[in-house]
Amino acid sequence: MIAPFFGREVHVWRSGERIRAAANVCLHFGGPLDCKDGRLVCQWHGASFDMASGDRLDGPAPKGSRLMFLSTRVEDGALNYVWGE
Repeated sequence: MIAPFFGREVHVWRSGERIRAAANVCLHFGGPLDCKDGRLVCQWHGASFDMASGDRLDGPAPKGSRLMFLSTRVEDGALNYVWGE
């Protein structure tokens, strides 16, 4: 699922019991990402990232790069961003 986040977009998904969120931006040239088979894949150049760890798997994104996850918490049925966790 893609959700708005302070004027930008984030991917939001469930990973086991956790809710994960990451910016909808590739680390290569900033292209949008698609969810495919447990990976976030850049629509522009095909760089892919593991949805569990954020690690770059392949493609032109810098080797050793990793997507940044946002800290989230579900409270009263709503998904909230948690600053500083």
